[in-house]
Amino acid sequence: MATTSGRPGIFAVRDVRSLITETAEEGHGLKKAVGATQLTAMGVGAIIGTGIFVVIGEGAGIAGPAVILSFVLAAVACTFSALSYAELASSIPVAGSAYTYTYATLGELVAWIIGWDLILEYGVSVAAIAVGWGGNLNAFLDSAFGVALPDAIAKSPEDGGVFNLPAVFVVLAITFLLVRGVTESARVNLVMVVIKLAVLLFFIVVAFANFGTGNFQPFAPEGVDGVTAAAAVIFFAYIGFDAVSTGSEEARKPERDLPLAIIGSLLICTVFYVLTAVGALGIASPDQMKESDAPLAAALDQGAGISWAAAVLSLGAVVAITSVVLVIMYGQTRIFFAMCRDGLLPQRLAQVNQRYGTPARLTIVLGVLIAILAALIPLSEIVKLVNIGTLFAFVLVNIGVIVLRRTRPDMPRPYRVPWSPLLPLLGIAFAVYLMTDLPLDTWIRFIVWLAIGMVIYWLYGYRNSRLRTEPSSTPGWARDHDESGPDDEGEPR
Repeated sequence: MATTSGRPGIFAVRDVRSLITETAEEGHGLKKAVGATQLTAMGVGAIIGTGIFVVIGEGAGIAGPAVILSFVLAAVACTFSALSYAELASSIPVAGSAYTYTYATLGELVAWIIGWDLILEYGVSVAAIAVGWGGNLNAFLDSAFGVALPDAIAKSPEDGGVFNLPAVFVVLAITFLLVRGVTESARVNLVMVVIKLAVLLFFIVVAFANFGTGNFQPFAPEGVDGVTAAAAVIFFAYIGFDAVSTGSEEARKPERDLPLAIIGSLLICTVFYVLTAVGALGIASPDQMKESDAPLAAALDQGAGISWAAAVLSLGAVVAITSVVLVIMYGQTRIFFAMCRDGLLPQRLAQVNQRYGTPARLTIVLGVLIAILAALIPLSEIVKLVNIGTLFAFVLVNIGVIVLRRTRPDMPRPYRVPWSPLLPLLGIAFAVYLMTDLPLDTWIRFIVWLAIGMVIYWLYGYRNSRLRTEPSSTPGWARDHDESGPDDEGEPR
């Protein structure tokens, strides 16, 4: 690939070889310590959270028994983007996920935009999930032991409390675990995944033991419109498989394990989701489920007569959410790490701790900031940005596959998306369709966040990017598509 003469512009593209070479730098290389099973568990850990414990009731209220088809449709919609993630993760086994893939295909400015977007998406997501963890912990304590933490230390000021202690506890505990090492984190996550799948399996077995067909008529009271509307809601119960790609650099055999983990985790969750939906409808009506905040517990209580089911499912929800916090926060640290290593954010934060093999300093900083966010900041509105951020990343990853197929047709691709560019285009279409359905205020907040990011990029990222501070040290470092970036004095060219 051609080198750049002069100073690279804002659309300079990182060479894939230089990205991979960078992972071996002393002090900046992550430890290769996870295999296919642990990576798949990361995907399942990120996907199965409170979504299946709650969203099934909302979906059933929209589509009726046809919510089963909605789960399948949502899975198909996610699969298009999952295939694109699998190709890029196996071809570019570098930390950073969509940020890194965009840097290698669409250039630095677009990479910064998606990286800045992912910082918000993952950070707000972890904080919001941690708040949900506290609520589910209280629900478990209440249903199992008849006790609950007082509101003053269990809720944020937004919800009438003073300080959300459970949310702070789970974030700091996960931070400690992530600092200790990716191997330890992956093992703990695997245990939690086994527990939450066991809880869902318990529900499925009990539901099918008490199964009846009376609740399946009429099957689709709202027709095709109801199925697609419910699928749009259920889609977000599948999000999380993309977090697997953030572990690319730490995979022992990324070319084999990453596609297997990304697609495998989505397949496992789809099977569990569909069986759970069928079982739930076999023992409870859509009306019974949509009126409950805990539809699965309500189905077991009213349909199977198991009053203590709420405690079991509350425990499952607590474990499920803990696993989600772990994997999403892990993804956040790796994306931030990649941006720091590239110089777009302070490089000193990308220093890897020699004892633990993790970016410990960066992990602690992010953990403290997220804990403060979860404890005190109102999240009810900004959490909507998680959806638009995720969908935006899906769009760019699918575009990245198409672009890289044209610009680097001979690049080794251990896994290739079949029927490209058709499937990536379908992935783009589904993501754009869901983005257009998001409210205007979410779009306004998203644009404001990106505007703040552009200011930071112009003042810091552009000047300190390794594309400009070390352009001659690595052959084939970048390919320049545009010389429109600011010159040495910061003035636009």
